[in-house]
Amino acid sequence: MCDANDNNVDHSIGRRALFVTGAAAALTLGSVSFASAAGAADGDQETRTVRGTLPTGSPDFVYVPVEVPAGVREIRVAYGYDRPSVPAGTAGNALDIGIFDERGTELGGKGFRGWSGGARTEFFLRADDATPGYLPGPVREGTWHIALGPYTVSPQGLSYEITITLTYGAAGAAVRPAYPPSRAKGRGRDWYRGDCHLHSWYSDGRRTPAEIAALARAAGLDFINSSEHNTHAAHAHWAPEAGDDLLIMLGEEVTTRNGHVVALGTEPGTFVDWRYRARDNRFGRFARQIRRAGGLVVPAHPHATCIGCNWKFGFGEADAVEVWNGPYTPDDEVGLADWDGMLVASVRGGGRDWIPAMGNSDAHRDPDVIGLPQTVVLADDLTREAIQEGIRAGRSYVAESKNVSLAFTASGGRGAHAGIGERLEVDRDTPVTVRLEVTGAPRCTARLVTDQGVLFTGAPLPVTGSGVVEWRTTPAYAAYVRAELRHEAAAGPLPGALAAFTNPIFLGRS
Repeated sequence: MCDANDNNVDHSIGRRALFVTGAAAALTLGSVSFASAAGAADGDQETRTVRGTLPTGSPDFVYVPVEVPAGVREIRVAYGYDRPSVPAGTAGNALDIGIFDERGTELGGKGFRGWSGGARTEFFLRADDATPGYLPGPVREGTWHIALGPYTVSPQGLSYEITITLTYGAAGAAVRPAYPPSRAKGRGRDWYRGDCHLHSWYSDGRRTPAEIAALARAAGLDFINSSEHNTHAAHAHWAPEAGDDLLIMLGEEVTTRNGHVVALGTEPGTFVDWRYRARDNRFGRFARQIRRAGGLVVPAHPHATCIGCNWKFGFGEADAVEVWNGPYTPDDEVGLADWDGMLVASVRGGGRDWIPAMGNSDAHRDPDVIGLPQTVVLADDLTREAIQEGIRAGRSYVAESKNVSLAFTASGGRGAHAGIGERLEVDRDTPVTVRLEVTGAPRCTARLVTDQGVLFTGAPLPVTGSGVVEWRTTPAYAAYVRAELRHEAAAGPLPGALAAFTNPIFLGRS
C-alpha cells in the first residue's frame, strides 16, 4: 500500500512472488491512493506515478488498484515500458493495457470500461466522452483497476511506468448510445456479400467507421460486422454509417492467449470477456453468452502464426470457422485442409454436425483491403438474423472480391436438386451431375473436392473469367463435393492461391 501523499510508487514483482502466485491467471498489486476531493476546485488535478518490473513468467494479467475518491470528473492514464534488445528468435517486451471500474475485475462481470491492448500509450474516461476503445460514463468513487497484460516479456524483464491523473469537478452529461438498425433494405432472398472481421480506431485499426463504411460500399459489400479486439466500445459509433445499402452488425474479436474468436452479430452493447486460456475450461461459458446475445461463434484465423493467435479451444462450440483471413497465405492453406478434414469426420455422423467455412479481411489499416476476402451468403433478406441463418446453414461461398461470382449445384434422380450448404437426397448409386458456373476469375482453374480429395481439375478459364464446369459422380463415390477456384500456381506442383471456394453440397440420404 502507498501513502496518500506519495506521488511515486514502486510495484516491482520479484521472482519469488511469481513462484507463489504463478499458478493464477492474474496478480493484484498494492493500491494507489488519492487525497479526498474535499476543497478541490473544479478542474483541479492530482497525479500519481507507478513504476514496476515484471519478470519473465509473469501472469497473463496484472491489476493495479486505484482508490478513486468522490467528486472526480475524469480519469486519465498514460503508460510506457522499456524495450531492450533481445537475442534473435526471442520475444521482446509487449505490454497491453485497459481499465475496470469500481464494479470489479470479476471474469464476465460488469466492471469493464475499456481496453486498447498495445495500440495506445494513454487514455481517458469521463461521463460524456472517452478514448476510442473505452466506454464513457461516470467516474464513481471506489476501487478501480488498471489492467496490464504482459503479452510477451523479454529475458531482461519488463519495466513499466504508469501515470494516473484525476480531474475533479462535476460530471458532464451522460451519453445515450445509438446503434445501427438490424436490417437494411435488401433484395429479398438473394446472395449478399459481407466482411465480418474488421478493425477501426476503436481497437488497433487506423480507420474510422466512416472510412470503413465507404470502403465496404466500394468493395460491393452488403453487410459488415464490427469486431474490435476485446472491447465493444465501437458499437455506439456505427449508426451514422448504416443505410439501406449497408447492414452493420455488431460484435467483438475475443482475443485470448490461446486463439481469437469473432462474436458475430451480437446484441448492441454486448461485452465478451477474453481473460482465460484453454486450460481454464471457461470458453464454453462465453461461447454460450455470445449465442444468448444473438451472435455466432466464429474461431478466427485458427492457424495464424502470431503469438496467441493459434486456435486451441477446439471446434465443439463453433457456428462457423474463418478458414480464409486476408490475403491468401500458407496458414490459410493449412486452415482449408484442416476444415476439409472436419468435413470428412462429419460424414461419419451423416453430415449433420458439420461446421461451415467463411472468409474475412481482418483489415486494420492501409493497404489492407476490405472485402479481401468476402463471404457471399444466400439469405432471405438483408437482416442480421437472415444473414446469420445463412452463415450458420453454410449457404455461402468465399470470394476474393466482388468481381468473382459462383453458382454451384448438384442434381440427380427425378428432379432432385441441391445448392451450397444443402443435401441432395438421392440413393447412393444414383447418378449425380455437379455444375459450377463462374464469372470474374480470368485464368483461374476450377477444382472439385470430395471426401476422397480433389477428383476433378478443369482447364484454366479464359481471359473473360467466365466458364462452366460439369462433373458426374454418385453418392457412393463422393459423400460431399465442394468447389475451389485457384489462381495459377507460383511454383511446381503446389496449388495456386484461392480466388474462391464454396461450402459443400452433401450427396445421398442422411
